Amino acid sequence: MIRKNKVVQGIVFSIIGLFTLITMIILIVIVFHIISNGLKGISLSFILQYPEEMGKSGGIFPVIVGTLYVTLLAVIIASPVGVLAAIYLTEYAKKGKAVELIRFGTETLAGIPSIIYGLFGFAFFVIALGFRWSILSGALTLSIMILPTIIRTSEEAIKTVPMSFREGSLALGATKWQTIAKVVIPPAMPGILTGVILGVGRAIGETAAVLLTAGSSLNFPTSIFSPTRTMSVHLYILSSEGISKLNSYATATLLIVIVFIINMFANMIIRRYNRILGRG
Repeated sequence: MIRKNKVVQGIVFSIIGLFTLITMIILIVIVFHIISNGLKGISLSFILQYPEEMGKSGGIFPVIVGTLYVTLLAVIIASPVGVLAAIYLTEYAKKGKAVELIRFGTETLAGIPSIIYGLFGFAFFVIALGFRWSILSGALTLSIMILPTIIRTSEEAIKTVPMSFREGSLALGATKWQTIAKVVIPPAMPGILTGVILGVGRAIGETAAVLLTAGSSLNFPTSIFSPTRTMSVHLYILSSEGISKLNSYATATLLIVIVFIINMFANMIIRRYNRILGRG
Protein backbone atom coordinates (compact mmCIF):
# COMPACT_ATOMS: atom_id res chain seq x y z
CA MET A 1 0.00 0.00 0.00
CA ILE A 2 2.82 2.40 0.92
CA ARG A 3 4.65 1.54 -2.30
CA LYS A 4 1.49 2.18 -4.32
CA ASN A 5 1.04 5.58 -2.69
CA LYS A 6 4.64 6.48 -3.49
CA VAL A 7 4.10 5.52 -7.14
CA VAL A 8 0.94 7.65 -7.33
CA GLN A 9 2.73 10.52 -5.60
CA GLY A 10 5.62 10.25 -8.07
CA ILE A 11 3.22 10.32 -11.04
CA VAL A 12 1.42 13.38 -9.67
CA PHE A 13 4.70 15.22 -9.03
CA SER A 14 5.89 14.30 -12.54
CA ILE A 15 2.70 15.73 -14.09
CA ILE A 16 3.00 18.91 -12.01
CA GLY A 17 6.64 19.25 -13.01
CA LEU A 18 5.78 18.75 -16.68
CA PHE A 19 3.08 21.42 -16.56
CA THR A 20 5.48 23.75 -14.74
CA LEU A 21 8.10 23.19 -17.42
CA ILE A 22 5.58 23.84 -20.21
CA THR A 23 4.47 27.05 -18.49
CA MET A 24 8.05 28.24 -18.11
CA ILE A 25 8.81 27.48 -21.77
CA ILE A 26 5.73 29.41 -22.93
CA LEU A 27 6.67 32.36 -20.69
CA ILE A 28 10.26 32.39 -21.97
CA VAL A 29 9.10 32.23 -25.60
CA ILE A 30 6.67 35.13 -25.11
CA VAL A 31 9.21 37.31 -23.29
CA PHE A 32 11.93 36.49 -25.83
CA HIS A 33 9.62 37.33 -28.74
CA ILE A 34 8.68 40.70 -27.22
CA ILE A 35 12.20 41.69 -26.20
CA SER A 36 13.84 40.55 -29.46
CA ASN A 37 11.43 42.74 -31.42
CA GLY A 38 11.32 45.59 -28.91
CA LEU A 39 15.05 46.18 -28.53
CA LYS A 40 15.16 47.41 -32.12
CA GLY A 41 13.04 50.42 -31.21
CA ILE A 42 14.52 51.30 -27.82
CA SER A 43 16.95 54.18 -27.61
CA LEU A 44 17.67 57.09 -25.29
CA SER A 45 15.60 59.38 -27.49
CA PHE A 46 12.67 56.94 -27.38
CA ILE A 47 12.73 57.06 -23.58
CA LEU A 48 13.23 60.82 -23.18
CA GLN A 49 11.33 62.35 -26.11
CA TYR A 50 7.65 63.23 -26.33
CA PRO A 51 5.42 61.15 -28.63
CA GLU A 52 4.58 62.51 -32.07
CA GLU A 53 1.87 61.58 -34.59
CA MET A 54 -0.21 59.84 -31.89
CA GLY A 55 2.76 57.68 -30.94
CA LYS A 56 3.82 56.67 -34.43
CA SER A 57 7.12 58.45 -33.93
CA GLY A 58 8.98 60.18 -31.12
CA GLY A 59 9.31 58.79 -27.62
CA ILE A 60 7.15 57.86 -24.63
CA PHE A 61 8.52 60.01 -21.80
CA PRO A 62 5.10 61.39 -20.66
CA VAL A 63 3.70 57.85 -20.84
CA ILE A 64 6.42 56.51 -18.53
CA VAL A 65 5.87 59.36 -16.07
CA GLY A 66 2.09 58.85 -16.17
CA THR A 67 2.51 55.13 -15.51
CA LEU A 68 4.71 55.75 -12.47
CA TYR A 69 2.38 58.46 -11.12
CA VAL A 70 -0.76 56.33 -11.37
CA THR A 71 0.88 53.18 -9.99
CA LEU A 72 2.68 54.94 -7.13
CA LEU A 73 -0.43 56.85 -6.03
CA ALA A 74 -2.54 53.67 -6.17
CA VAL A 75 -0.05 51.81 -3.97
CA ILE A 76 0.19 54.74 -1.53
CA ILE A 77 -3.61 54.70 -1.16
CA ALA A 78 -4.14 50.94 -1.05
CA SER A 79 -1.19 49.80 1.10
CA PRO A 80 -2.07 51.41 4.46
CA VAL A 81 -5.77 50.60 4.02
CA GLY A 82 -5.01 46.98 3.13
CA VAL A 83 -2.51 46.43 5.95
CA LEU A 84 -4.77 48.06 8.56
CA ALA A 85 -7.71 45.96 7.34
CA ALA A 86 -5.57 42.81 7.64
CA ILE A 87 -4.52 43.80 11.18
CA TYR A 88 -8.14 44.33 12.17
CA LEU A 89 -9.26 40.99 10.72
CA THR A 90 -6.48 38.99 12.38
CA GLU A 91 -5.95 40.81 15.68
CA TYR A 92 -9.16 42.59 16.63
CA ALA A 93 -12.18 41.14 14.86
CA LYS A 94 -14.01 38.33 16.62
CA LYS A 95 -14.92 35.25 14.64
CA GLY A 96 -18.45 35.48 13.35
CA LYS A 97 -20.66 36.12 10.36
CA ALA A 98 -19.47 39.72 10.02
CA VAL A 99 -15.83 38.69 9.58
CA GLU A 100 -16.82 35.87 7.22
CA LEU A 101 -18.84 38.36 5.18
CA ILE A 102 -15.86 40.73 4.97
CA ARG A 103 -13.56 37.92 3.84
CA PHE A 104 -16.15 36.75 1.30
CA GLY A 105 -16.40 40.30 -0.03
CA THR A 106 -12.60 40.50 -0.30
CA GLU A 107 -12.43 37.25 -2.25
CA THR A 108 -15.26 38.42 -4.50
CA LEU A 109 -13.51 41.72 -5.24
CA ALA A 110 -10.35 39.82 -6.21
CA GLY A 111 -12.27 37.92 -8.91
CA ILE A 112 -14.13 40.83 -10.52
CA PRO A 113 -12.97 41.59 -14.10
CA SER A 114 -10.98 44.80 -14.47
CA ILE A 115 -13.46 46.29 -16.93
CA ILE A 116 -16.07 46.31 -14.14
CA TYR A 117 -13.69 48.30 -11.96
CA GLY A 118 -13.16 50.64 -14.88
CA LEU A 119 -16.88 51.21 -15.36
CA PHE A 120 -17.33 51.80 -11.64
CA GLY A 121 -14.40 54.23 -11.55
CA PHE A 122 -15.73 56.06 -14.59
CA ALA A 123 -19.22 56.40 -13.10
CA PHE A 124 -18.13 57.25 -9.55
CA PHE A 125 -14.77 59.02 -9.66
CA VAL A 126 -14.84 60.56 -13.13
CA ILE A 127 -18.50 61.63 -13.29
CA ALA A 128 -20.10 61.56 -9.81
CA LEU A 129 -17.17 63.06 -7.87
CA GLY A 130 -16.10 65.27 -10.78
CA PHE A 131 -12.47 64.17 -10.87
CA ARG A 132 -12.76 63.72 -14.65
CA TRP A 133 -10.20 61.65 -16.52
CA SER A 134 -7.18 62.09 -14.31
CA ILE A 135 -4.33 60.41 -12.49
CA LEU A 136 -6.38 60.57 -9.28
CA SER A 137 -9.37 58.77 -10.83
CA GLY A 138 -7.13 56.08 -12.26
CA ALA A 139 -5.18 55.64 -9.02
CA LEU A 140 -8.32 55.39 -6.88
CA THR A 141 -9.75 52.77 -9.22
CA LEU A 142 -6.51 50.77 -9.21
CA SER A 143 -6.26 51.03 -5.42
CA ILE A 144 -9.64 49.30 -5.12
CA MET A 145 -8.46 46.63 -7.56
CA ILE A 146 -5.27 45.77 -5.68
CA LEU A 147 -6.78 46.12 -2.20
CA PRO A 148 -8.00 42.47 -1.97
CA THR A 149 -4.52 41.18 -2.88
CA ILE A 150 -2.83 43.30 -0.22
CA ILE A 151 -5.43 42.41 2.43
CA ARG A 152 -5.29 38.65 1.87
CA THR A 153 -1.49 38.48 1.59
CA SER A 154 -0.97 40.69 4.65
CA GLU A 155 -3.51 38.69 6.61
CA GLU A 156 -1.73 35.41 5.87
CA ALA A 157 1.65 36.98 6.71
CA ILE A 158 0.38 38.19 10.09
CA LYS A 159 -1.10 34.77 10.84
CA THR A 160 2.35 33.16 10.45
CA VAL A 161 3.65 35.06 13.49
CA PRO A 162 3.52 32.62 16.44
CA MET A 163 0.94 33.33 19.12
CA SER A 164 3.69 33.00 21.74
CA PHE A 165 5.16 36.29 20.50
CA ARG A 166 1.92 38.08 21.32
CA GLU A 167 1.50 36.35 24.67
CA GLY A 168 5.07 37.16 25.71
CA SER A 169 4.68 40.82 24.78
CA LEU A 170 1.37 41.18 26.60
CA ALA A 171 2.80 39.38 29.64
CA LEU A 172 5.58 41.98 29.82
CA GLY A 173 2.99 44.75 30.06
CA ALA A 174 2.81 45.96 26.47
CA THR A 175 -0.51 47.19 25.15
CA LYS A 176 -2.37 45.48 22.31
CA TRP A 177 -1.27 48.05 19.76
CA GLN A 178 2.35 48.06 21.00
CA THR A 179 2.40 44.29 20.59
CA ILE A 180 1.06 44.52 17.05
CA ALA A 181 3.34 47.37 15.99
CA LYS A 182 6.60 46.16 17.57
CA VAL A 183 6.22 42.39 17.83
CA VAL A 184 3.76 41.18 15.17
CA ILE A 185 4.31 43.49 12.18
CA PRO A 186 8.15 43.31 11.91
CA PRO A 187 8.30 39.51 11.36
CA ALA A 188 5.30 39.73 8.99
CA MET A 189 6.75 42.61 6.98
CA PRO A 190 8.37 40.47 4.22
CA GLY A 191 5.00 38.84 3.51
CA ILE A 192 3.25 42.20 3.57
CA LEU A 193 5.80 43.61 1.11
CA THR A 194 5.18 40.62 -1.13
CA GLY A 195 1.49 41.52 -1.25
CA VAL A 196 2.35 45.12 -2.12
CA ILE A 197 4.65 43.91 -4.92
CA LEU A 198 1.86 41.75 -6.32
CA GLY A 199 -0.40 44.80 -6.21
CA VAL A 200 2.18 46.89 -8.06
CA GLY A 201 2.47 44.20 -10.73
CA ARG A 202 -1.26 44.18 -11.31
CA ALA A 203 -1.61 47.97 -11.24
CA ILE A 204 1.24 48.73 -13.63
CA GLY A 205 -0.05 46.29 -16.24
CA GLU A 206 -3.73 47.22 -16.07
CA THR A 207 -5.36 48.59 -19.22
CA ALA A 208 -9.16 48.63 -19.23
CA ALA A 209 -9.68 50.26 -15.83
CA VAL A 210 -7.05 52.94 -16.49
CA LEU A 211 -8.30 53.72 -19.99
CA LEU A 212 -11.77 54.52 -18.60
CA THR A 213 -10.55 56.58 -15.64
CA ALA A 214 -7.15 58.14 -16.37
CA GLY A 215 -7.82 58.74 -20.06
CA SER A 216 -5.28 58.47 -22.86
CA SER A 217 -3.73 61.92 -23.09
CA LEU A 218 -0.17 62.08 -24.43
CA ASN A 219 0.53 65.40 -22.69
CA PHE A 220 2.93 65.52 -19.75
CA PRO A 221 0.92 65.28 -16.48
CA THR A 222 1.34 68.35 -14.29
CA SER A 223 -0.83 67.29 -11.32
CA ILE A 224 -2.92 64.40 -10.04
CA PHE A 225 -5.92 65.98 -11.78
CA SER A 226 -4.27 65.80 -15.20
CA PRO A 227 -5.29 63.06 -17.63
CA THR A 228 -2.53 60.70 -18.64
CA ARG A 229 -1.77 57.58 -20.65
CA THR A 230 -0.08 54.61 -19.02
CA MET A 231 2.31 52.30 -20.84
CA SER A 232 -0.20 49.45 -20.98
CA VAL A 233 -2.83 51.73 -22.52
CA HIS A 234 -0.25 53.16 -24.93
CA LEU A 235 0.74 49.63 -25.96
CA TYR A 236 -2.91 48.68 -26.47
CA ILE A 237 -3.66 51.72 -28.63
CA LEU A 238 -0.52 51.36 -30.75
CA SER A 239 -1.13 47.69 -31.44
CA SER A 240 -4.92 47.66 -31.78
CA GLU A 241 -5.05 50.65 -34.14
CA GLY A 242 -1.95 49.60 -36.06
CA ILE A 243 -0.17 52.91 -35.42
CA SER A 244 3.32 51.50 -34.96
CA LYS A 245 4.27 47.85 -34.52
CA LEU A 246 7.87 48.73 -33.65
CA ASN A 247 6.90 51.25 -30.95
CA SER A 248 4.35 48.84 -29.48
CA TYR A 249 7.03 46.17 -29.06
CA ALA A 250 9.45 48.76 -27.66
CA THR A 251 6.84 49.93 -25.15
CA ALA A 252 6.13 46.35 -24.09
CA THR A 253 9.85 45.72 -23.64
CA LEU A 254 10.27 48.81 -21.46
CA LEU A 255 7.24 47.77 -19.40
CA ILE A 256 8.80 44.36 -18.78
CA VAL A 257 12.08 46.02 -17.79
CA ILE A 258 10.35 48.41 -15.37
CA VAL A 259 8.43 45.57 -13.71
CA PHE A 260 11.65 43.56 -13.45
CA ILE A 261 13.51 46.48 -11.84
CA ILE A 262 10.68 47.09 -9.34
CA ASN A 263 10.62 43.41 -8.37
CA MET A 264 14.41 43.29 -8.12
CA PHE A 265 14.58 46.24 -5.73
CA ALA A 266 11.64 44.94 -3.71
CA ASN A 267 13.29 41.53 -3.34
CA MET A 268 16.52 43.23 -2.26
CA ILE A 269 14.61 45.10 0.44
CA ILE A 270 12.93 41.89 1.61
CA ARG A 271 16.24 40.00 1.76
CA ARG A 272 17.87 42.82 3.67
CA TYR A 273 14.93 42.94 6.09
CA ASN A 274 15.19 39.17 6.59
CA ARG A 275 18.89 39.51 7.37
CA ILE A 276 18.11 42.18 9.95
CA LEU A 277 15.59 39.80 11.54
CA GLY A 278 18.20 37.02 11.47
CA ARG A 279 16.41 34.85 8.93
CA GLY A 280 19.16 34.56 6.38
